[in-house]
Amino acid sequence: MKFQVECQIGYEVLQPSTLIFNIHALRTHNQIVLEETLDIDPHVRIDEFTARHSPNRFVRMEVNEHLFFTISYKAIAETVYQEIAHQDLINVPVGQLDGDIIPFLFPSRYCQSDKLQRLAYKKFGDIEGTYAKVLAITEWIYNNIEYVSGSTTSQTSAFDTITERSGVCRDFAHLGIALCRALSIPARYFTGYAYKLYPADFHACFEAYIGGHWIIFDATQLAPLNGLVKIANGRDAADAAVASIFGNVICNYVQVNCQTLDDNFVPFFPSSNPLKGLSLQ
Repeated sequence: MKFQVECQIGYEVLQPSTLIFNIHALRTHNQIVLEETLDIDPHVRIDEFTARHSPNRFVRMEVNEHLFFTISYKAIAETVYQEIAHQDLINVPVGQLDGDIIPFLFPSRYCQSDKLQRLAYKKFGDIEGTYAKVLAITEWIYNNIEYVSGSTTSQTSAFDTITERSGVCRDFAHLGIALCRALSIPARYFTGYAYKLYPADFHACFEAYIGGHWIIFDATQLAPLNGLVKIANGRDAADAAVASIFGNVICNYVQVNCQTLDDNFVPFFPSSNPLKGLSLQ
């Protein structure tokens, strides 16, 4: 499937500051960026880079004066999603996991899996099959956590969400990740553009490592899984933030859009395809 994605973010820089953006569509084996443009108005010199151990694409800029500016990104990306039958999504024992998967088992800043282990085993520990466990986790979050726009902050963690029983997509993803890790299932944060998401915005969900595949799950159920264009992965939102600000900066507005360029789009939701998992690696 081909998608056109775009975003425009406006800022006011009050004092000398450094800003790092992560808004580019990721380049992977199954996600090809066909064309893209990045504009900053007024022009500010930028530095593009990737981290040593991550394919996430970053843009860094330094502003040394009071300035209003807009950063705009537009791209056409082609995604190839792989549907995997549930019987092939078997558990991979921790002792057989590759070294690059192991970090996604550990508690992280926003995903305190060590604090949620008792809850995870009580509610999901007896469910047969790893894929069925994670599917049950996403359904439980959907049914028990209320999606309330603006109800949380950048400091809200999975433990806070389970206590307050409300959150936004970021919080739903963190809770799903934490519950998976509490059950020794590797899980990672996913941020991207989302087709048919309303209101349009950047979207967060998570991936669980099952049967040698990173399978996508979205406890909000706000967008079809095959309508996602990946921006970044990480242990949690701290690794995959759209913008990281070092200084005194105000964000004035955010506009995001994602549209399909194909006429034959058929939305994929786990509730209507419970015997298949979806992967975008």
